[in-house]
Amino acid sequence: MEKQGVKIVATNREARHEYFVEEEFEAGIELCGTEVKSIRAGTLNLKDSWCGVKNGELIINQMHISPYDHGNIFNRDPRRPRRLLMHRREIMRLYGKVKQDGYSIIPLSVYFKGSLVKVKIGLCKGKKLYDKRQSAAEADAKRQIDRAMKERY
Repeated sequence: MEKQGVKIVATNREARHEYFVEEEFEAGIELCGTEVKSIRAGTLNLKDSWCGVKNGELIINQMHISPYDHGNIFNRDPRRPRRLLMHRREIMRLYGKVKQDGYSIIPLSVYFKGSLVKVKIGLCKGKKLYDKRQSAAEADAKRQIDRAMKERY
């Protein structure tokens, strides 16, 4: 049996700043060959990307995968919508939450699990400005405590 190593390619740091992440899910992604090679090279950007449900399928929008350097006619549009692969009941559950409760589906990270490309998506609720300030203050306090403990030892 193959070893299932996880190699994180890209994370969406802005998502944790802008949203409260209520739940996390793992989804596969439908890619073409040159896109996978480009992701292996690390040319992926999750900033401003989001997910939506269209015709019962989960679609990731605005995820930028740069064209593969050594590719040719098989290179695709860098920002094309890509289909995410999840069970239908999970997709319908997410769709219901998004429609009723005002949640958003945001991609949090892209990683390799073995040889497969996976996307970690989160069911997120938007933060208000005062929530963002509080989160930043807590992170700053934790950083100062860690720095003080490091100096102590």
